[in-house]
Amino acid sequence: MQLLDKQSSTFLYQQVIDFIERQQSNGLLTPGDKLPSLRKLAGQLSISVPTVKQAYIELERRGLICARPQSGYYLKAQQAKNLQPKPNKWLPAGPVDLNCRSLIEQVYEAVHLPDTVPLGISNPIQAHPPDKALARLMRAVISKVADKAVSYGSVNGDPKLRSQLAFRYQELAVDVTPNDILITNGAQEALSIALQCVAKPGDVIAIESPCFFGLIELIESLGMRALEIYTCPEDGVCLTALTKALAQHPIKACVFSTAINNPLGSMMPEASRQQLVQLLEQHQVPLIEDDVYSELYFTEARPKPAQFYSRAGLVLTCSSFSKTAAPGYRVGWLVAGRFEEDAKRIKRAQSCSTAMLQQWTLMEYLLSGDYDRHLALLRKKLTLSSERMRALVAEHFPEQVRISQPQGGSVLWLRCPAQINTTALFKLAVSAGVSFAPGEIFSVSGKYTNYLRISYGVKWSDKIEQAIISLGKIFHCAFAELEQSTLLAEI
Repeated sequence: MQLLDKQSSTFLYQQVIDFIERQQSNGLLTPGDKLPSLRKLAGQLSISVPTVKQAYIELERRGLICARPQSGYYLKAQQAKNLQPKPNKWLPAGPVDLNCRSLIEQVYEAVHLPDTVPLGISNPIQAHPPDKALARLMRAVISKVADKAVSYGSVNGDPKLRSQLAFRYQELAVDVTPNDILITNGAQEALSIALQCVAKPGDVIAIESPCFFGLIELIESLGMRALEIYTCPEDGVCLTALTKALAQHPIKACVFSTAINNPLGSMMPEASRQQLVQLLEQHQVPLIEDDVYSELYFTEARPKPAQFYSRAGLVLTCSSFSKTAAPGYRVGWLVAGRFEEDAKRIKRAQSCSTAMLQQWTLMEYLLSGDYDRHLALLRKKLTLSSERMRALVAEHFPEQVRISQPQGGSVLWLRCPAQINTTALFKLAVSAGVSFAPGEIFSVSGKYTNYLRISYGVKWSDKIEQAIISLGKIFHCAFAELEQSTLLAEI
């Protein structure tokens, strides 16, 4: 197979350069990849070693590749933030309607399929479940208040639980009192109430891109429209892109995760968080903060919520115990700022109250100190699990796959070459007994079709490792087909 035209007037070394650039543009070579050795590429292209050497020297002069002693030549590696596309390449002209319900349903359904390893849903406590401690506390609660456990509670929620939550905010120097906290049925209800406090159907809501697909589905169900704002692993929401969007669109509210983004696992720098709050307060645009992962940080200290920087009461913080202790309890909360009365009214109309037995159990869990001890172990296990999963993916997936390096949370975000469609591979993977979350569901406008999210919040076993090996084989086959079709197209 002749990949170069030796009869052409173009110098052979220039054709080698063109060949490598085509490999890069086709996604077969990505920044950080090792190039073939001089001898190997010379044999592949049926040319001399000095010709390849001349091409590599020219590519190095242009700053496109670099030589590593005793190792070879590499495409210059990108920084972590370049895991995402550049903001000016895709910042949408306007908000879009959402249409990803069917694929999201398939991801959720795959979790419950028999003989399927579910890596598509984020459930961090699998790494260190507190089942026994919570069961013991719940039995004790039932023995004390059996007659009250099946009664309605107040709209606001249990006052002792709210006091414990307020104390945790005060430890972060955030001015929150028990009266500021509204207990909800998980973070999803908190987000729903917060959105209804600040917007109505048809309004524009700015979201991160990529964004948690549960939020995308929630915005769709409320009849609102989403505007994606570029978000990167290093700096979080791009403030430049957000500033432009605020000038161009009638944004009613923003929903961001400033502590730990899902799926990037990134943490917005403290200075950027402060600038974000100041920017939105200048425009009088509320910020709804999805803060469910903030206690699953891998850094030395818990990141301060955006609420810490707010002076105008325009930050609404949503969180829950679903990612840290008990997803089945469905206990979350909302700190609604100046929208407190609206939040209570919507909660009263929407669900009246939250189950008291679960609230009392969690209150005792916090009061005993067991919750903080559990969190310390959970963070440690998730940190180790993250490193283990990254190593497994690096070992068993194609070299061109780029892997995020999370600063917290329980998921990895992987990027494949642009021609790889992870939605199609998701269906193959499910048929092979393993599921993941295809990147398409983390966007409202069809982005990230070559990305995927996998969870490392798992209880490690041989079954998990075999699932990653199986996934790797599926992706290797897809890459091989892509490479073959690319080579045929070049003939």
